[in-house]
Amino acid sequence: MQHDFKIHKESVDVQGKAYELETGKWARQADGSVLLKWGNMVLMANATGAKKAAENLDFFPMTVEYREKYYAGGRFPGGFIKRENRLSEKEILTSRVIDRPIRPLFPENFTNEVQIFITLLSIQKNYSADVHAITAASAALAISGLPFDGPVAGVRVARVAGKFILFPNRDEVKASDINLALAGTIKAVTMIEGLADEASEEDMIAAVKFGHQEIIRLCEMQIKFKEKAGKPRMTVAEPENHSELIEKIRGIGLAAMKAANEKKGKFDRQTAIDETKKALNEKMKAEFAALEKAEAEKKEKIAKTIIGDLEVDVVRDQIFHDGIRADGRKLDEIRAISIEVGVLPSAHGSALFTRGETQSLGVLTLGTEGNAQDTDDVEGESSSRFYLHYNFPPYSVGEVRRFGAPGRREIGHGKLAENSISPIVPDAGRFPYVMRLVSEITESNGSSSMASVCSGALALMDGGVPIKAPVAGIAMGLITSGDKFAVLSDIAGLEDHFGDMDFKIAGSTKGITGFQLDTKVQGISYEIMEKAIHQAKAGRLHILKLMSEVIEKPRGDLKDSAPRITTLTIDRDRIGELIGPGGKNIRGIIEKTGAEINVDDNGLVQIASNDGESARKARAMIEGQFADAEIGKIYDGTVRKITDFGAFIEIMPGRDGLCHISKVSAQRIANVGDVLKEGQQVKVKVLAIDRQGKISLSIRDAE
Repeated sequence: MQHDFKIHKESVDVQGKAYELETGKWARQADGSVLLKWGNMVLMANATGAKKAAENLDFFPMTVEYREKYYAGGRFPGGFIKRENRLSEKEILTSRVIDRPIRPLFPENFTNEVQIFITLLSIQKNYSADVHAITAASAALAISGLPFDGPVAGVRVARVAGKFILFPNRDEVKASDINLALAGTIKAVTMIEGLADEASEEDMIAAVKFGHQEIIRLCEMQIKFKEKAGKPRMTVAEPENHSELIEKIRGIGLAAMKAANEKKGKFDRQTAIDETKKALNEKMKAEFAALEKAEAEKKEKIAKTIIGDLEVDVVRDQIFHDGIRADGRKLDEIRAISIEVGVLPSAHGSALFTRGETQSLGVLTLGTEGNAQDTDDVEGESSSRFYLHYNFPPYSVGEVRRFGAPGRREIGHGKLAENSISPIVPDAGRFPYVMRLVSEITESNGSSSMASVCSGALALMDGGVPIKAPVAGIAMGLITSGDKFAVLSDIAGLEDHFGDMDFKIAGSTKGITGFQLDTKVQGISYEIMEKAIHQAKAGRLHILKLMSEVIEKPRGDLKDSAPRITTLTIDRDRIGELIGPGGKNIRGIIEKTGAEINVDDNGLVQIASNDGESARKARAMIEGQFADAEIGKIYDGTVRKITDFGAFIEIMPGRDGLCHISKVSAQRIANVGDVLKEGQQVKVKVLAIDRQGKISLSIRDAE
């Protein structure tokens, strides 16, 4: 007896291949389960929601887990334990990319726990699955019956040779000067993340509009899919009407909350707001004292929520009615900025960037190819010669809490800063060092990732790295009310928390290098996006001007503490000669000189040392090994082996020749060992080199 699967499918054409959604056979106990198939790519998305709402929660408890199985690419997991374990950095970043456009599309009062699992089961070689996972997750939610106001879809747009490409492969991404991941609904784009090679604001908007057309098509496909396979939508109770209580609390506390909000400084303002909330809660508690205990406690809880919302209303109303923000700034005003470079004497480059109450310590470390960040995933192994790590300790926000390994937020913020700086980092041909930047967030009140961009660029310049151009970053915010909106430059933490958009843009004076947008509403118009992106440019140029007043361009030399790297190229067919049997030759050069030596598959040799003399000595030994012997030239040689018919003498590292017994001495000798010993230093003359490269030497003629 076989199962009677009720399978539903829907598909559109993408690049000549069916882009297909399927449900009904796999993971049938999940609320929504979908297979997304495109060529050889197979993604499974499963969405499940708790049947009851979680109590006493003021947030939506949704979890997104994106996993790539090594079997998807026919590979074994690396490391000692041959099993997928904790999430990789790529999986964490993809999980965040999926979460961000989906989370705002659930009702505000919905607190049932929701889990979304997306698994890459089969790869499409040379293509990333990240944006396709957004579409797969949305499709699973669309048919699940959960109160999801989607669908959303994900696309990637790259610009190669002036032409926009949808769903580029990895080679096209490498060749592109704009690379954006987008997500959105039929009406608007809700998430953007990517990087560019100093692209103009107009070009970035054009890329977003181009990608949105494909998003619309994929959303329309999901709507048809939902009509075939969707479950009835879960009923979410309408929020209770507390208009009378809201008006009462506003009448009592609005003026006091406004006064508290006008306090200068993050902690002074927060203290005043907390005291105001406490006083209002005490007043309302007294109001409810005559009620039965259960009813009074219920009313007190509702009042506490309304009082919390009053703070949000005050911040937003002040922006709309007065054009003034909580800290007294105008809408496009940047906070005070202080910049120092070279703050750590032993580091290879360092900078302290302070903007308002956000502060980042950027630190540069230079190394060799052995310090590159290696990555192993389902696609294979790769290596990065520039990377950035971001740390956010609890003291940066005046808190005491457990501090462990970097979380999803730290990894996401670090990657955004890394992507924003990477377009201006020199390639290996121009600067043969591996570069590690670390951003230590020592204070935080909004936009620490963009502060990391600024401190990182400054540290690179302080370290003498010949970057293409300085870059700076700024975070933009949005407050909406009906058809009205206000765009805020350089948002503080309060504005990020209470606002409707978080829009981070980094770049040089020429154009944009990093781009990230998230909305807490169901998308924003292109009018808002264009205003934000141009307002951000003005802020970015202001910051870059202040940076240039401290350090205008990269220093002319590396710090004394930095290693010195020289490079040379050898014939790739002769790499084995440099390495020697079991690495004998290269180890010998390292031991004799103290320099670090790395050679890649193309024959590029890197020699690194803090001691210039040891680097020069290592280079001379390598050049000597690969130099061609010259007939008639006299060399200092070392006797390596004695035979009955002569001696083999090394004249260059790894290159030796034969001195026949008749050429050892001007006198006739019966035994070579009577005249020469292994390890003995002698002068020899090159007499001949045959077609096989064998060298004939003479001690007698050298004398």
